[in-house]
This record gives sequence, structure tokens and C-alpha cells, in this order.
Amino acid sequence: MSQFVIHAGDFTFNARFEEELAPRTCAAFRKAMPFDSQVIHVRWSGEAVWMPLGDLDFGVGYENHTSYPAPGQVILYPGGISETEILLAYGGVHFASKVGQLAGNHFITLTSGLENLPRLGKTVLWQGAQKIRFEMA
Repeated sequence: MSQFVIHAGDFTFNARFEEELAPRTCAAFRKAMPFDSQVIHVRWSGEAVWMPLGDLDFGVGYENHTSYPAPGQVILYPGGISETEILLAYGGVHFASKVGQLAGNHFITLTSGLENLPRLGKTVLWQGAQKIRFEMA
């Protein structure tokens, strides 16, 4: 089953795994579910929230990677130049770190609640870290 739910702050989004485009990333993340973290606002990348995950290793390389996720797309940066992280775009994004442009695996797409993404982004920006949970529906 590729459908699941993301709870972020006061918002709930339905989502799907991009299993055909990023099968290894989807499989690795599914094993980690339910996945709990906190989102903070990005520093370099534009309009997105992210989960810094340090040296957490999902055991995947690049697949379906992009530096420009669209609003509602979730990418996993598997580590290397910068720390492992998950990023959720709510507006325009050019994925980067202090060392320059990065690319992450687009492996999740939100399927409902997109109208609430800008509100989530502004909440994180002005009120700080918010809890996030990825769980099967």
C-alpha cells in the first residue's frame, strides 16, 4: 500500500510513496515508519521545512533525485556532503546547504491538504519547530 498520512503541527496531509520512481528509498523509509521527528524551517533552500537527521543512514543512494522539489514533494538527502535530511517543499525551493547545491530523492508526494502547506511553512518560520509524524493510514 502506498497511501499514508503525515501529521505536521496542526495539519494533516494524505500522501503517497513514489514507488516506481524511488523504490529503494520508499522501501527503506517504510521500514522506519511510523517515523516521528520535528520540522524546522530551511536556512538555504527557500520555502521548505526540513528534518535534520545527522548521520542516520537509510542505506540508499541517489534515485529520482532533484534540487528543485515542487510544493508538496518530499525529498530524502541520503547524506554525504551534508547530513542526512528530509525536506518538505511548501513553495519555491532550490535545495542547498552551506557548501552549495544538493539533490535529494523525491520519494513522497502529498495528495491532499496542499492548500495548508504555506500555513505550515509560516507556522514553522514564526513559531519554531513543529512535530511531524509519518504513519500508515
